[in-house]
Amino acid sequence: MKKITCLFTLCFLLFIGSSYAQFGAGAKLKLVSGDVKILKSEKEYNLQYEYDGLKVGGVDEEDYLNEQVKKKNDKEAGSGDKFKTEWFANREKKFEPKFEELLNKDLSEVGAKASKDNKKAKYTIIVKTDYIEPGFNVGVMKKPSYINITIKIVETANPSNVIAKIMLTQVPGMSAMGMDFDTGTRISESYAKAGKELGHYLLKNAYGK
Repeated sequence: MKKITCLFTLCFLLFIGSSYAQFGAGAKLKLVSGDVKILKSEKEYNLQYEYDGLKVGGVDEEDYLNEQVKKKNDKEAGSGDKFKTEWFANREKKFEPKFEELLNKDLSEVGAKASKDNKKAKYTIIVKTDYIEPGFNVGVMKKPSYINITIKIVETANPSNVIAKIMLTQVPGMSAMGMDFDTGTRISESYAKAGKELGHYLLKNAYGK
């Protein structure tokens, strides 16, 4: 019995380790166009989030939500409707604050800050989520979430003037403590990672740190 338990534990740890390796190494940042060097003297940014055309788990967001609502309501009345309400609420409650927190942690090193509705900032960072893989955590098995996002840094007064376009893909989300049974919690970790990746990039390429 002990041998079986030890074997199961080993397999579980190997699975988790491979998940971390696969998704942790998968995050990629690519400058598609433009140059961020012009931002070197900037100390504040406006933040804007967009979700139009979002794909979730390989399908349109609406189709994903309809499937989840039905599945969860069939299992427990009302749970699917609650899931859908929380799905949209998590954007402002979890996803965006996590992105902002980690982005600003790096920007603070040069005395800069990004925040929503800061219309006086010369430049706006538009964060458009293109794809979400929700992942799962059922205790004995788990799959990290990941997101693909497009970031445009534009002139606030003239949004058609795009300073830089950046793609962030396969950005993983997994709680280090493993307490990410909730879909929103897993995805919020992806946004935290995305904010961190962008912050590192700006520090190095815009501010020369």
